[in-house]
Amino acid sequence: MEFDVTVSHIINFNFVFLTEILLGLIGGQTSIRPYWRCYFPNTQAIIYVVDSSDTDRLVIAKEEFHAILEEEELKGAVVLIFANKQDLPGALDDAGVTEALELHKIKNRQWSIFKTSAIKGEGLFEGLDW
Repeated sequence: MEFDVTVSHIINFNFVFLTEILLGLIGGQTSIRPYWRCYFPNTQAIIYVVDSSDTDRLVIAKEEFHAILEEEELKGAVVLIFANKQDLPGALDDAGVTEALELHKIKNRQWSIFKTSAIKGEGLFEGLDW
């Protein structure tokens, strides 16, 4: 196992910061969705990526998203939404995706949304820094 290690020396004390992230990338195809549950235990954060240029698919994305939030094993997980494909014409901005996914219905959970373009690398680090 590898760790990113940063050591700070402060008056005879050493602080070692270890960061470990297990990141699972799970597709949204209909055939894969039944297997999502296999990855729910011990999940602390959800990164939900939507195609903000495909308004028809956002309807399905909303239904699946809210179903995920109801899962008992995910009750404590924070949620980061990437409104992806901002580089495409007609893409909804973060406010439009917030409305389409009905994010105002999320209660008792920390969440945030970021506009991203994975192909251009825009917004990804800002979201992960959140």
